[in-house]
Amino acid sequence: MKLKFDSENLINQAKAKIKNWRLRFITYIKRLLFPIYFFPIKLFTYSIYYFIKSLIKTFIQLIKLVWFCLRWPFRSWNNFFKFLFWGTIFTYFAFTEYRFLSLVERYGGYNKFFCSEWLTTKKLQKSVVRVVGGYSEGSGFFVAGNEVLTNFHVIADEPSPKIIFPDGRFVTPRFITANPDNDLAILHLWEQYPDKILNFVSPQTLTTNEPLISAGFPLGTDLTGVVTVTKGNFTAIRNSPDLFADYVQTDINVVQGMSGGPLVDQCGDVVGINTLSLSGMSLFVSSDSIKVLWPYFSDQEITKIEVDPSLSPEDAVYAFYTYLKARQMQEGFDLLSLKYLEKTNFEEWTSRFTDILDVQIYLSEAVTGSENTVFVKFSTKIWTGNEALYHYYQGTWQTVEEDGVYKMLKSNIKEVEEPTWEWFYDLEEE
Repeated sequence: MKLKFDSENLINQAKAKIKNWRLRFITYIKRLLFPIYFFPIKLFTYSIYYFIKSLIKTFIQLIKLVWFCLRWPFRSWNNFFKFLFWGTIFTYFAFTEYRFLSLVERYGGYNKFFCSEWLTTKKLQKSVVRVVGGYSEGSGFFVAGNEVLTNFHVIADEPSPKIIFPDGRFVTPRFITANPDNDLAILHLWEQYPDKILNFVSPQTLTTNEPLISAGFPLGTDLTGVVTVTKGNFTAIRNSPDLFADYVQTDINVVQGMSGGPLVDQCGDVVGINTLSLSGMSLFVSSDSIKVLWPYFSDQEITKIEVDPSLSPEDAVYAFYTYLKARQMQEGFDLLSLKYLEKTNFEEWTSRFTDILDVQIYLSEAVTGSENTVFVKFSTKIWTGNEALYHYYQGTWQTVEEDGVYKMLKSNIKEVEEPTWEWFYDLEEE
């Protein structure tokens, strides 16, 4: 019974307090609202009053807190040493946090600070390829499943450059489009490689001195191994009346052979393409400019293969090796005479040339006094999977006219071991 009494008493007390609070609240609202014509004035004055009152209280409490902090270390030696200890800890962490925030800002923010440079390097090693033309060599990278971006000067005057993958395989592009004014070209492949695509990001997001990474193959096929990755810092975005695009300036040293390779941020996103380097300063066509110019690429200034084996025996021999150079194997096979085809077929014949990266024709000239015979000088660049080997040849081809086209009948071609410089310039029949 006593427990029940106590519970009822507590409940009654709680009800009384709630009733009292409710009556006070109602009274306050009535005083605030009535008379109604004083309500706006009361609302304004009460607001100012309570705001000033809270400010004064806060200021007084702040003064008390400061006074307490100033007095507390000197109340005892124990307090003094505690103050020194915790003050040192606080200062250390505050300074460390400042340094950390500065470092994060230098990397371009938290999203880039925590990106792995090791993973970015692995990504570049998978996506950056060699681009080998007959007159120049450089680098390139995938911007779409079947599109490789490079510099125009890497493939200029070359109708059939080769793309060498990191695993040593190489292919010939289906066709090429370019924007020569801005030194850009896209090699369109037959097959898709979606896992090798690098994404673009605007260089406008870069911060001063932010780390950037450039990738490419210095010295082209003369230097074996995986893609070279070099690191530097962002300087600025440059443009001038003489330049048709915006350029990202860095302090990275880009050397011959790295032209056409990507410039990426810490996370591996492309901000530019390797284009020009002068004494420790490099310029890269910006990703923003690439995206703007991309729809206007064309094949108008791309060198085309123009041969006519019906004109003469020497034109037929020149066409034959040109097709080998371009890896247009069916067209080259079609220039073999019926007599020659008695001892080979397409599969056997093409298997002889699977590793030929390039063919350079120095001379294709009719032999005086020997009908339908042509003297030829040429070289081949053989790709072994990790390095290029050069071979030099000279000799004669006998041709025969079939269906209005001169075709290959019989060869007498010999390899020239270590030719002297005169061999390249003496372009007459030997």
